[in-house]
Amino acid sequence: MDENLFLLLGKSDFQDFLFANEYLDEREFVLKHKSLFEIPAAVIANQLAGRRKAKTKLPTLYKTRGVVYPPSINLEQCSSEAASKFKVEIIQHHLKKSPLTGVDLTGGLGIDSFFLCNICSSFQYVEKEKSVLELAKQNHAVLGTVNIQHHLTSAEIFVKSMTQTIDFAFVDPSRRVKQAKVFKLSDCEPDVSVLLPKIFEFANLVLIKASPLLDLQQGINELKFVKEVYVVSVDNECKELLFLCEKDFVGEPFMHCVNLADKQTVIKFTFADERNSPVQYSEPLNYLYEPNASILKAGAFRFIGTQFPLFKLHVNTHLYTSYQLVDNFPGRVFKIEITNPKENDLKKFFPERKANVATRNYPLSADELKKKLKLKDGGEMFLFGTTSEKKILIIAKRIA
Repeated sequence: MDENLFLLLGKSDFQDFLFANEYLDEREFVLKHKSLFEIPAAVIANQLAGRRKAKTKLPTLYKTRGVVYPPSINLEQCSSEAASKFKVEIIQHHLKKSPLTGVDLTGGLGIDSFFLCNICSSFQYVEKEKSVLELAKQNHAVLGTVNIQHHLTSAEIFVKSMTQTIDFAFVDPSRRVKQAKVFKLSDCEPDVSVLLPKIFEFANLVLIKASPLLDLQQGINELKFVKEVYVVSVDNECKELLFLCEKDFVGEPFMHCVNLADKQTVIKFTFADERNSPVQYSEPLNYLYEPNASILKAGAFRFIGTQFPLFKLHVNTHLYTSYQLVDNFPGRVFKIEITNPKENDLKKFFPERKANVATRNYPLSADELKKKLKLKDGGEMFLFGTTSEKKILIIAKRIA
């Protein structure tokens, strides 16, 4: 996107149009127009779609006139505002001073940089793609940031050139092969496992963001001096893994399971806590509990049952049960209506043959189970296919 286009997108007449037509169908717009305000219709369509996406994901950008939105795929992949603000909380909690100095070695669209720079007197943004840097620079200016220096270079080159010490560094490596799934940090660029010793020469604290597909133990093994690991979910969908590395730290890292929609319940444990937690098993009782995505990703399968306390259905079934209702459980909670229902029970609880069907440690998928029982999606009741001492079905109503 060239400088002239940035100027056109920032003009008052276009911004008035953008804010007044939030729900305009961009596909119909492209069919009706070749351009408007001297801007190609395809570019305007992207701005309409981008602002609509930003409304919930990036509300600060959504409310700010003059922001230029990237292609939708880039907007999908960037950090949410909630996740960026949580990174700020992590840095502030561990450094406990103000203001700070920092660097984002993989600046991208500049969302994380924008929120991190707000706690800094000076901040460095590093990005090797010129078009991406120009867009981030434009938006940083519109958002009123005055303490960011933008560097058009790679993380590897920037790290070699650093001569001053700073308080922290942030790195968000990306996939080397865009089509491949990432299970190791060495599959990403920059390879932060190689870069980390050089970063520690000028920053004692490094926060590394990784794909939720990454194996946690693999990540810890690849990195050095991992002090804390944060498994971050937004609305119960695992979005980010954050590894906080502190120079010369010795010890086992603490795992933090965080659901940003419900931060008051944060599960914190070590792998030793998980190994040493006793487990009690039971057939389904009166209530059924399903931990949130962060807890499941972190592998706190034994620890969670000890903390609340609950019975586990089976060693490989990560569902829990209790006689009495347990408050403040970090996940979904259900009142069990019946176990192993007969056909008459299905008719009673699903009179329209509608149910929310899920399978956990069960030989059939949810779709296969729906087909077998002639059920459709919908309704208020849930049907779980799972395993306790044997394969079972559970009809339940969600209560939390």
